[in-house]
Amino acid sequence: MPFANRITQLFKIDYPIIQAGMVWASGWRLASAVSNAGGLGIIGSGSMTPDILREHIIKCKAATEKPFAINVPLLNRGIEQILQVITSEKISIVFTSAGNPATFTPFLKQHGITVVHVVSSSKFAVKAQDAGCDAIVAEGFEAGGHNGREETTTMVLVPAVCSAVSIPVIAAGGIGTGRQMLSAMVLGAEGVQIGSRFVASEEASSHTNFKQAVINSKEGDTILSLKQLTPVRLLKNQFFYDVQKAEQGCASPEELATLLGAGRAKRGMFEGNLEEGELEIGQVSALIKTIQPAAEIVKELWSEFEAALQHPLK
Repeated sequence: MPFANRITQLFKIDYPIIQAGMVWASGWRLASAVSNAGGLGIIGSGSMTPDILREHIIKCKAATEKPFAINVPLLNRGIEQILQVITSEKISIVFTSAGNPATFTPFLKQHGITVVHVVSSSKFAVKAQDAGCDAIVAEGFEAGGHNGREETTTMVLVPAVCSAVSIPVIAAGGIGTGRQMLSAMVLGAEGVQIGSRFVASEEASSHTNFKQAVINSKEGDTILSLKQLTPVRLLKNQFFYDVQKAEQGCASPEELATLLGAGRAKRGMFEGNLEEGELEIGQVSALIKTIQPAAEIVKELWSEFEAALQHPLK
């Protein structure tokens, strides 16, 4: 049965399940599959040129009549061109991250776009609300990819953000099951954003080698790294150990940037180089054991959520 709250009403979706816009994983196939299943699919523009983004938007529109969104990392170069594509293609929902929401939220709102911003602290949640955002994603320390320096866990962050703002809050970081989803909503969230579990979906554009590494991972196999640059949670591999060695040797930010180089994330997550690539994934990967169709993941999450709601102590 469809579920009604401020998040489902805001996005016009059946279930308060949002697929994260992960780089090199969240293309039109994944976004359309999640949206068709009743959640909100998101195309991740962070690894796309403007022309490629437009291609994904056109294909997503052809694959679903349901709402979908675009994720825009504000730290990326060429953001003005990305936003031009979004407005010209009449996208109705944008998730922004990794930057100051006050910079572009007014522009997006002028085009009638619903804006959601990802934060890692209640301080920045208030700033996002003040900037005119319609909802907040409170992303805890457990999350994969780029992360907050404060290392605040989802269990602490979500209630803090819910207390600080009046707009709807979406919980993210360490959520991959329906029972975890219920836990986040008990803490005050009105929806969840899930990344790692959708990386291990059949429709994700991430490489098969990376998907297999995700489902083979165990507790402790991911670490928040590169905190002198932009903190990012990585799956342990040779590149991670090279970074760790450099950091232990007091490498400067410039030396770490040189070690990171260009195209490191593409090499790992999209091309499947599991030793030299940057493998961004969340702690919840330790709970993911199978590669599934995205629609099956949405259905399973919601079934688990409803079962946990009926029998929370089992």
